[in-house]
Amino acid sequence: MAGKDRSPVTVIGLGLMGQALASAFVGAGHPTTVWNRTADKAAGLVSQGATVAASPEDAVAAADLVVVCVSDNDVLHTVLDPVTDTLKGRVVANLTSGSSDQARENAAWADERGFSYLDAAIMTVPAGVGAADSVVFYAGPKDAYDKHSATLALLGGGSTHLGEDHALAALYDVALLGVMWGTLNSFLQGAALLSKADVKAAEFLPWATKWVDAVKLFATDYAGQIDAGDGAYPANDATMEVHFGALQHLVHESEAQGVNAELPHFVKSLMERTIAKGFAQNSYASMIELFRTPEK
Repeated sequence: MAGKDRSPVTVIGLGLMGQALASAFVGAGHPTTVWNRTADKAAGLVSQGATVAASPEDAVAAADLVVVCVSDNDVLHTVLDPVTDTLKGRVVANLTSGSSDQARENAAWADERGFSYLDAAIMTVPAGVGAADSVVFYAGPKDAYDKHSATLALLGGGSTHLGEDHALAALYDVALLGVMWGTLNSFLQGAALLSKADVKAAEFLPWATKWVDAVKLFATDYAGQIDAGDGAYPANDATMEVHFGALQHLVHESEAQGVNAELPHFVKSLMERTIAKGFAQNSYASMIELFRTPEK
């Protein structure tokens, strides 16, 4: 049974992720009200102890904290626009995937209608919701986050408030996805190259992950160089020229072994443009100057 310290929560949207969110609240003893356009998706949650609301308005009225996880921003507004009077004074934590401009627009929309808005990004899969190392990013008014931080922390032990700017959750989300895809693409390129010498991906894996640990040290140095803001980018490990020379070996081996060389060729073109900007003797961190500039 719910204890006196367990405040009610409403979850709107019961896809796989929404069901996992609601299950985490129910499992922790929070009276949890759920609503979904397709009501039968709530069956498993009802068996756990959740209550199904008859309408979005009833769902919103049931709790001070309203967690939303629907398919997109348009659906969010389809569901919530008709019930904004009921939302007044409450906190909406929007875990629907969206963009930074949508986050800021939603914040203005909520402010005009008298309720608090937290934009969020879930950095895990449904099965990872509630795990100690899972992260959910929140951005928006700190007082709204603090009011429900203990409840929201149930969704992931690594959950954190990034700041008052509502755009931050979406920006961190895509920035980290970029790191993920860049790392995975490079691993796959390497695995493809080594497969030409009959090396299994599983044999390559421990060396790849060990090398990622080493790359963390480079990134730590580069972060400091970038944040210094002086454009110095000292080559503490190697100059851009040295990196460029090494990259040409990857291009050559990929082509010589009959492996797709599009990725190393692309990186080569980025390096060439950075060197052309005058950063030949600077560190790889100087590439930030290229990434900061829109493509012409």
